[in-house]
Amino acid sequence: MEKERQLLKDTDPSVVSNTALKVFRRITEEWGLSEQEKFQLLGVSSSSDIVISKKTLERISYVLGIYKNLRILFPTQQQANSWIKKPNAGFDGESALSVMMRDPSIVRRYLDGQLI
Repeated sequence: MEKERQLLKDTDPSVVSNTALKVFRRITEEWGLSEQEKFQLLGVSSSSDIVISKKTLERISYVLGIYKNLRILFPTQQQANSWIKKPNAGFDGESALSVMMRDPSIVRRYLDGQLI
């Protein structure tokens, strides 16, 4: 564990940021999100506004957790990917995507609760 902590301390922050953005892009491509939806999910209005801040990395982290949980909960990738756009009783009929646009932590907590 100590070795892993040291590795993270020694990692160039720009490498972590670039990797996080690449993974985020792959996930959002699988989900079929538009560019505007991707920006909104990151909490920015355009690509020129993308700054890898602590807040942005936190939002990406929630998306990664949501993606992982969906892959655990659903038997196929297609079902997992389509779930985010469907109306959901757990979100008062809203889609998970519309909730994620406001606050991805809500969807992450919801899915974490489904795994218990």
